[in-house]
Parts: sequence; C-alpha cells; structure tokens
Amino acid sequence: MVSTSSPPPITAERLEAVFPPHTLPRAVIPILADHLQPIEVPPGQAVVVEGAHDRAMYFVLEGTARMEKGGMALGSVGPGEHFGEIALVVERPRGATVTAEVPMLLGRLDRLTYHRMLGTAPELGAMLLEQVVGSLAERLQGMTESVGVLIRDRALPRRTTVELRVQGIRRTVKNGTRVGTLLPSQVGGAPVVAALVDHRAVSLSAPVSGESVVEALTTAHWEGLRIFRRSLGLLALEAAERLDPSARLRMGPSLGFAQQLQLEAGGPASALAAPLAARMAELVGRDAPLSEELWTVKEAREYFGRVGCTDSVRLLEVWRDGAVPMASYGAAYALALGPFLPSAAPLVGFRVVADDGGLLLVHDAAAPSDAPPLVTRVEAARAVSRQSLAMTRTHERWMHTLGVTSVGDFNRASVRGDVARIVRVVEGFQEKEIGRIADEITQRKDRVRVVCVAGPSSSGKTTFIKRLTVQLLVNGVNPVGLSLDDYYVDRERTPRDARGEWDFEAFEALQSDLLQAQVGALLRGERTPTARYDFKAGQSHPEGGPVRGLGPDEVLMLEGIHGLNPRLLSRIPEGQVFRIFICPLAQLAFDRLTRVHASDIRLLRRIVRDRHGRNHDAAETIRRWPLVRAGERRHIFPHQAQADVVLDSSLVYEPSVLKVFAERYLLEVPEDHEAYPTAFRLLQLVDRFVAIYPDHVPQNSLLREFIGHSGFTGPQPQDG
Repeated sequence: MVSTSSPPPITAERLEAVFPPHTLPRAVIPILADHLQPIEVPPGQAVVVEGAHDRAMYFVLEGTARMEKGGMALGSVGPGEHFGEIALVVERPRGATVTAEVPMLLGRLDRLTYHRMLGTAPELGAMLLEQVVGSLAERLQGMTESVGVLIRDRALPRRTTVELRVQGIRRTVKNGTRVGTLLPSQVGGAPVVAALVDHRAVSLSAPVSGESVVEALTTAHWEGLRIFRRSLGLLALEAAERLDPSARLRMGPSLGFAQQLQLEAGGPASALAAPLAARMAELVGRDAPLSEELWTVKEAREYFGRVGCTDSVRLLEVWRDGAVPMASYGAAYALALGPFLPSAAPLVGFRVVADDGGLLLVHDAAAPSDAPPLVTRVEAARAVSRQSLAMTRTHERWMHTLGVTSVGDFNRASVRGDVARIVRVVEGFQEKEIGRIADEITQRKDRVRVVCVAGPSSSGKTTFIKRLTVQLLVNGVNPVGLSLDDYYVDRERTPRDARGEWDFEAFEALQSDLLQAQVGALLRGERTPTARYDFKAGQSHPEGGPVRGLGPDEVLMLEGIHGLNPRLLSRIPEGQVFRIFICPLAQLAFDRLTRVHASDIRLLRRIVRDRHGRNHDAAETIRRWPLVRAGERRHIFPHQAQADVVLDSSLVYEPSVLKVFAERYLLEVPEDHEAYPTAFRLLQLVDRFVAIYPDHVPQNSLLREFIGHSGFTGPQPQDG
C-alpha cells in the first residue's frame, strides 16, 4: 500500500526541526532516527487501511493526510504529528484509514524494530512509549474539549471538524485541536513561539474552533520577540517565587536585548543573580508547563492584593471584561496580557547578572540577528542600564511624588477627576526640564556655538526645538537653524542598503566635509553661503542656500538622525558642541510582569500623526516600523551616550489621549494585512487606558505635534 522507494535516511536534526519538544522528547530523537524507515507516499494513496492488521506507527515529516472511519471524516495529520500508535502496543485491526492528500514523507517504526530499540536503549524506548500513551491521552482530552465547545458554545449542531489553512496548506482537523500541534517547531531557523490565527497572535496551546487561517509566529518577527521576552519574564517571576517569595521580583524597564529586574524587598540583589539563573535553568530543564486560567475579577484582585501587587489590583478596578486571563509556570501568577510559550523548554539562552544594586535579565535566543554575542551584550546591557537609570531617575522620583507609578494609578486618578491637574503638572515638569536645558546652554554660551538635537522617530523633536528656542530667547540666546537635510549627497552617490534601495539614513549619505567646512567658517565669524538640497531632482547645491553669519549671542541649531554621532562635527572643538538626546523613556507598569513599551508610544504617536497629517494609513505606518527601528539601532542609539543632556519626552497621560484617535485608525487595518497582529495588540493596549478628551492638551504640548492644533504649527485636522 505504501511506496517502497528509497528516500534519504531520516536524521536526528530533521526530526528535531519538525517535532516540538512537547510532542517528542529530545533524548529519544537520536536513537529514534536510527530506527525509522523513511517512506514516501504519493497523493491519494492510503498509508494504513481500516481493518488491516499491520503493526507500525508513523511520524509525519512532510505533507498531510486525511483520516476517515466508515467514510466519515475524522480530521487530518501533518508535520510534527504521528499516528498508528496503538498498533505498536497491542495487536488489533486498524481503526481508521489514513490517505495522503499531498506527497508525504513518513518515518515508519514497526513493532519488531521497536523491540530492537528497547533492547538497545530500554530507558529511551520506555520514554517513547510514555510519550505515545501521553499523546493518546491528549487526543482523548482534545475530543472531550471539542465536544465541550459544541455543547457550551453552539446553539445548533455543527461539524466536529474544522477547515483550516495552515502555513498555506488546507487541512481538516478536529474541533478543539491545539494550534501548536499543527505547526513546526522552527521556521527559517527561528523558533515558533505562537500562532497567528486569522492574523491574531494566540498561544500554541489555544484550541481551534472554527474555519481560520493559521500561520507560525517566530522570534524573527518583532511580535514573536515580545512573546518570547514576556514568557522569559514570567519564568523569572516563578523562579523568584520558589527562591524567596518575600523578595517580590518585578520586571523593570526594557533595554532592548535586556530587561531590568527590580526587587521590592529582601536582601541585596547581587546575591540573587546566580540562584535565580540556576532556578530558571532548572525550570527550563524540566520543561515546566504553562498554566492558563480564567479567574473572576474578584478572585484576581484578592490574589494580587495578597501577594502585594497593588498595580494589578488598581488596573482591575476599571477591568471591563467578565473574566481575567491569568498565566503561570507554577505558582506565581500574572495577568496574561498576551500569549506565552506553552512550556519552558524553549526559553534558553539567557543570563541573569548583577548591576549597580539591581539585576539584569539578558536575552539571547530572542535577540535580533544583528545583535552582538551574549557575552558582549551583557556588558553593553550594563552600560545601557546605568545610562537609563541616570536618564529616568528624576522622572521616576517625580512620578512617585505625583502618585502615578502604574497604569492602574493613572486610571484611578482619571476616574476621580484629576485629569486637569495631572496634565498641568506633567506639562509643567516638562517645561521646567526644557528651561533647565536652555539654562545649561546659556551658562556655557561663551564656548557652546552649536546645539545638536537627535532622537528616534516620533520623539517630539520638532516641538521640542521650538520650545527650546523660546526658552533660549528668554535667556538672550538666539538659535539659528541649519538643516542636515540640505547636506545630502547627489542621489546617484547615495549608498544602498542590503535590499538595494537608497539608504538615506546612512552617515555616508551626508556631505559631512561640506557641513564641517561651512560650520567652521560660521564659528570663525565669517558670513558664508550654506547648502541646499533639491529633493525632487535629487541634486545637491553646496552653496545654494542662504548666506548666514553667526553673531556673539547666536548658536547654530542642528537637528537630524546623526546629531549625536561624533563624526558629524569631528573638526569642531568638542567644547563648542552641545548634544541633546530626546526620546520618550518612561515605561509605566501594567503589573509586575508587563510595562508599556516606549517604542509602542512612539508608534502610536506616528500612527496618529501620519493618518491625519500625512494621509498614511495605520497599516502602512506599522509595515514600515521595523525598518524605522532598524535605522535607529544603527544610527541613533549607539551614540546616545554622547549626549550632554537627555530629555524624556514621554507624557504619562498621552496613551489616554492617543486612544481617542488611534482606536479608529487601528480598526481600519484589514484583518488579512501583515500589520494586523501589531494593530490588534495595540488596540488591546489602549483599551486598558481610560480615555481623555484632547481638549485637555495645551497648545504648546509635544503631544500636539501628533494630534494636531499645535500652537507652533497652526491648526490641523484632528480627524478624517
């Protein structure tokens, strides 16, 4: 019944790539590979036939097959699954017919070969048998859950199977099948951490209950990275709970490829680093399973109150859902504000290190492909962490004074009618910081002649420069603007990126020699023509701009992506250049596991601004965002330590205002668009904030740069 051609032998690496750890123990794979017979099956041919007495089980490496009993469809099997297990254990007729739908590659293990395997490695053979029995139990449980779905949620009788398109291949599976069993463990060398069901990220343990499109989500996608890091954080909470519950570990701000860990109590953090890493490794080695539960709001509030998580308690005060999703790798529960890995085994490649009285959790497997090696990353993470603490310490101390240290705190204050007071205080604090920067420049005006401003996308640079200009003028210093955009090289000389497209963000895209020559002439007191760039023609005019001079009470103001790069003005004496880094840095906590990422705030700002100000829809903005972030990692963040001062441009109330606009714009993203997974997650994010009407926002606020009606730029439409 099955083709007897001779395909290549099945290797351990091939098995490991197709079968996730929870379906096939890694210890079994090397010896199993030596005992499997590779079988190729053409479409339409039966692998096993109902009523037959052959005694073998099959492991699916490629292709799909449908299962039928008495002419009734039972579902299908595909890569990463096995069938025919009972025949390996007891002699009885086949209970179903399995027919190839497309060309298949199978690994066949007959009873005689299995007994030889038991003689060679009895422990591993027994482990395989244990897995076989476990898979049968899971199928029985899946059948029970599937029937439960039908009884509980369906008013009319429906099919017990559902039609899916899995990784582009149409399959029929049982209702309630766990989506992780339908997907490979890796795609393109990156681990699969979740599934996209109709483009929404769900846990691999989630059951399917209707016709849908299922795709793998890996750490190669930024949404997959989030899930890996969130899962690793939950694992750290569980390890800390088992070591010392009184320490009350919580996740601190994200640092890209690392995250700060904060202890609310207990002894010195440095003493916890090695034991915490060891306990996390132990949980990974045991493949600790994820527990996902739905609690009532009252149960969740009582639990979080008992373990001292007041931020979770306050977030639940405005919880609008009927139940609260909770997750744990053991006993330490956290709010499930997104999917997690279904077990701990894939959470490998991390370090827990002590740093300035705290801890750092440094990631490895989830790091971008262009990230440095783990050892190098540890030292880089320590440097970024120290800088981050220095940049945010004042802001966090001030937030404690205001009484807003979590999303729950802010929502509570909003509901109580404190919105106007919070907005006034937040804006007043930021204005004071801008004034302080202006005072520092003024104090150095005998030496400082150039002010460079740089920051990542949607940091609020345009409004900041205008507000800084006002403060400098109050101090008697007149800023003279010089745009780096006028110093691009001719279009044909612009370097290209790896995709072969013009790379306007590369440092080599600027005529830095021309810029330095003209800036040098201005600093010597000479009047000199400046450059102009014709973007339409792609031509540089080195002396086509206005003739400028620089008086004794004037400073040059340069803004651009390379403003912090020392190469930009390397010929200008260091003391004459004052560099400012601007970026939203505050990361308000949802609970002890999850925070609002500063990059999400910037993306929401950009979505709102681009939609009503530039007629770019949210889908296109999200699609381009990874390219924007990659440019920031290359050209801005490596030089942030060069800044003389840092302005945290975050506003604690802005997610509530951005929600008013972003909610509609995100709903415009089509469900079949590649941007939809991020759009859906951002919708869930803003949903956790109490909305604030934009009328509360002052006209000189940085936020007006994104929502319109700025006092610096004139009225803009707020909708449409």
